Amino acid sequence: MNPSVLIVDDEEAARYGIRRALEKQGYSIAEADSVRSAEESLERSRADVVLLDLRLALDSGLDYLPVLVARNDPPVVIVVTAHGSERLAVETIKRGAYDYLAKPFEVDELRLMVRNAVELSRLRNENERLRGELAETASFGQLIGSSPAMRTVYSLIEKVAETDASVLITGESGTGKEVVAREIHNRSGKRGPFVALNCAAIPDELIESELFGHEKGAFTGAAIRRIGKFESAAGGTLFLDEVADMSISTQAKLLRVLEEKTFQRLGSNETLTTDARIVSATNRELDEAVAAQKFRQDLFYRLCVLKIDLPSLRERKSDIPSLAQAFCARYSSAYRRKPLTLSQSVHQRLLEYEWPGNIRQLRNCIERAVVLAEGEEIELNVLPQEIDPKSDHPKKLDAVDSITVDGTTDLKEAKREFERKFIEKCLERSGGNITQAAAVLGMHRQSLQHKIKELGLIKKFVG
Repeated sequence: MNPSVLIVDDEEAARYGIRRALEKQGYSIAEADSVRSAEESLERSRADVVLLDLRLALDSGLDYLPVLVARNDPPVVIVVTAHGSERLAVETIKRGAYDYLAKPFEVDELRLMVRNAVELSRLRNENERLRGELAETASFGQLIGSSPAMRTVYSLIEKVAETDASVLITGESGTGKEVVAREIHNRSGKRGPFVALNCAAIPDELIESELFGHEKGAFTGAAIRRIGKFESAAGGTLFLDEVADMSISTQAKLLRVLEEKTFQRLGSNETLTTDARIVSATNRELDEAVAAQKFRQDLFYRLCVLKIDLPSLRERKSDIPSLAQAFCARYSSAYRRKPLTLSQSVHQRLLEYEWPGNIRQLRNCIERAVVLAEGEEIELNVLPQEIDPKSDHPKKLDAVDSITVDGTTDLKEAKREFERKFIEKCLERSGGNITQAAAVLGMHRQSLQHKIKELGLIKKFVG
C-alpha cells in the first residue's frame, strides 16, 4: 500500500496545493478541514503522516496535537504554521510533533520532510513488529529469556507476586535484580508505587533519613520536612538494593520497622505505620556476611522469606540472541535507525564472550553498536574492543565522520566543499530532520534552510 498522508487545514486552496505536490510522489492523500473531520478520517483509515495546520477556523491545531500523538498507533505529525510563528512551532516539537513547515514553503522542502516522516513511520511500525515477535517468544513482562534458569525465576515471581512475603533477590551486578523487583510489584496488584533505594549509594549518616524521613531542624542541614521511602511506598513496594551495604546500626532499626510495622521520622515523636511490601537485593553472599557478623542473622531471615537467585549471563547464554535483538529493536527506534540485525559473526562472538558485566554490559554493547553501525547489519568492527579485540575498531567516535576534500588549489572552493559534505553528513545522521540537524550544528533553522538551498543539497535529498 502507498504511504498515506492526512492534510488538516481549513483553507481549501492550501489543501489543494499540498495534495498536488504530494500525489505526484505516490502518496495516498486524505483531507480534513477541522478536528472533527480529521478524527472521522482517522477512524476510517490510519494515516502514516498528518500535516496539521496550527490555525484552524473552528479549532486549535495546538490543542489537537496531543490527541494525535496519544493515539494507540500514532501518525508522524508535521505542524504547519504561518511565517513568524516559528517559536510556537518549536514548542509543538517538544509536545511530540516531528517537525514544522513555515508558510510559505517550497514544494521541495515539503516533499523532503514528508518523505522523511513516512520513513520514520515505517521504522516505528517495523520496530513495533519486532518487539511484538520477541514478546511472544521469549519474554515475561520486562524480563527476556526462555532458558531453564529464567523459567525457574518466572515461576517464583508468579508464586510470590500476590503475597506480602518479603523477597530477597541475589545475583551478580548487572543481572537485572531491579527489573525482577519491578515485575514482582507489577504483578502484585498493589495500587501504591514502586519505590527504590540503592543502599550502597547513600552515606551511612543519611540513610536513616532516606528510609524514615525527618522533620525540619532534626539535624544540621534539615531545612524542611522530608518524607522517607517507607512513607512514599505506602500501599506499594519498597525495593532495597544492595541491602548488604547497610551498617549494623541501620540494620537494627530496619529490623524493628519490619517487625512492628511502625517507624518515626527523625526529630519526631509521631508514630507512623507502614504497609509497604519489602523486596531487597544484593550481589553478595549474605550467608557469608552473617557468618562474618557483618549482617544481622535475624534481619536476614526477615528479608529472605523467599529467595530468587538470578543467573549470570554466562549461565544463560541461550538467551543472548533474544536479549541482543530486543536491545537492537529498542535502540534502533530510540535513535531513529532502520531495524538492525546481527551478523552471524557477531552472534557467534556474543555467545563466546563471558560477559562479566552481565545484561547491563550486553545492553551497553548493543546500544554502542546501533549508534556506530553503517548498514542494516551490525558487524564485528562496531563491538567494543574488550569483546572483540581482533577486529579493526574505530579509535575515536566523532559527532560527524572525518571528511576529506578533493584536492584543489582554490581555498574558497575547498571550504565550500567541506561545508557541503559536513552539512550533508549531519542531515544524514538526523534522518533529514532540519530542526535536529540545526541543533547539532548550532545554527538557526532558517539559516540551515538557506545553506541547504545554497549548496544544492535539497535536490539531492529529494532526488
